[in-house]
Amino acid sequence: MSTPSGTGPIDMMDPDLLRDPFQGYSRIREEAPATQGVILGQDTPVWLVTRYDDVKTVLSDQRFVNDPAAVPGGEVANLREKVVQARGIPQEYAKYVLDSILDADGADHLRLRRLVSRAFTARRVLELRPRVEEITEGLLAALPGKAGPDGVVDLLEHFAYPLPITVICELVGIPEEDRASWHDWGRGLLSLEPGAMSGALVAMVDHIEVMVARRREEPAEDLLTALIRVHDEDGDRLGTDELITMVLTLVLAGHETTAHLIGNGTVALLTHPDQLARLRAEPELVPRAVHELMRWCGPVQGARLRYATEAVEIGGVKIGRGEPVMAMLVAANYDPRRFGDPDRLDIAREPEGHRETHVGFGAGLHYCLGAALARQEGEVAFSALFRRYPGLALAVEPDALERQYLPSSWRLARLPVRLDG
Repeated sequence: MSTPSGTGPIDMMDPDLLRDPFQGYSRIREEAPATQGVILGQDTPVWLVTRYDDVKTVLSDQRFVNDPAAVPGGEVANLREKVVQARGIPQEYAKYVLDSILDADGADHLRLRRLVSRAFTARRVLELRPRVEEITEGLLAALPGKAGPDGVVDLLEHFAYPLPITVICELVGIPEEDRASWHDWGRGLLSLEPGAMSGALVAMVDHIEVMVARRREEPAEDLLTALIRVHDEDGDRLGTDELITMVLTLVLAGHETTAHLIGNGTVALLTHPDQLARLRAEPELVPRAVHELMRWCGPVQGARLRYATEAVEIGGVKIGRGEPVMAMLVAANYDPRRFGDPDRLDIAREPEGHRETHVGFGAGLHYCLGAALARQEGEVAFSALFRRYPGLALAVEPDALERQYLPSSWRLARLPVRLDG
């Protein structure tokens, strides 16, 4: 792995860095608070910002934008567009992953966010909790029937994924019979395999178009119907492509991250029996534990690319206008300048009743829209899982767990467990 003191930019696909991004990016952070890296073989280097305060600046300072077209004074190459093109995504479908609410800035971002923000307010999320608990209990009750001949259950496939995808699909309005397909499509889109990515995206977009037509004929009490109503009544507030992109983004973002928070968090607790014992003894710590798990083993390790709208000094280096920047959440969340003994898992670390100190859900105007829902799903999942299966144990050694090695992500490929130890 090249380092800031080495001869070239850091390869973000370096196997050592992918296997242990926590220590890897912590070492990079201490050598240089801002350094350059390359992602997925692209020629254009990316500035990697690693220290907590600098990461908060990149995420919150309006001199950094998500859309390179918003950089004044000339055309700036869209690095994500290059990645999409390299993965064989058909040009007519690329816009659905390049022009989402996650990529918008300023007034466009606020316009799109306001259209769906009511569905994710703290009050609305609290109202959803009984349904989240009901789904959770049903999935847990079914787990014994999912075990193979050896008694092993894949908890990722049969619990961590189905919980959030059921919740977000019910909220958006995706029929139950289509949810397994969305799970497969999401996995294909994030696989980085060209054929799987393009096939999944085409299938999702085509399916959304079918759902939109169906909802126009049969409106329902769901977010899709509400978005269609906005589009049909005022196309200036939500265009046709924007409607499709919004549904795609909500469903993918609404289950992928949470599924891996549950998966990663389960492994963390099972491998730290002192913390699991304390959680069982003090169930009121569950909300704080979810925050700590998001800090300690969060699934999103690098934020979406930003671009400097002007020359900015960050971490002692000058980032030029138009240069791409990635805020490394994993490095910030392990920064000893902000967190005492950051390598230690401490489920009581987060102060009770205060806004989170970690940056696992981002910060600033692009702070995760569904953070409250993700936290609630995590709280319900961990509470119910360890209550119902007190003997839950990993079926393999922790080092033998198979992971999906993707840049800026920490994701299991599967989570084999035994329900009774």
